Amino acid sequence: VQLQASGGGLVQAGGSLRLSCAASGRTFSSYVMGWFRQAPRKEREFVAAIIRSGGSTYYADSVKGRFTISRDNAKNTVYLQMNSLKPEDTAVYYCAADRSLIMSMIRWPTQYDYWGQGTQVTVSS
Repeated sequence: VQLQASGGGLVQAGGSLRLSCAASGRTFSSYVMGWFRQAPRKEREFVAAIIRSGGSTYYADSVKGRFTISRDNAKNTVYLQMNSLKPEDTAVYYCAADRSLIMSMIRWPTQYDYWGQGTQVTVSS
């Protein structure tokens, strides 16, 4: 599967952005989808994930209540709605996919086989 992330940009603190990740192929619904981010000089960290049917979602504590992950399997797209953005949310955001992920490892970036190219999110104070 190939992934294409979009929707990043520059926003003031307290603002909102919606990231999209479009996937190629006809088996999108069989993939667990995740969003990760990486700030300068920091390791890539988990942001959110959603299971194949979209019935369960997972969030990092730092974004819980502010970010919402969703997916539209008919459009082969996963979204990340980001509200109440903070300067510490500034990072390159990556979408990722995996077909055989063990659910207990859903927050581990090394468990995902496919990655998009990343989209920059910058939040000014």
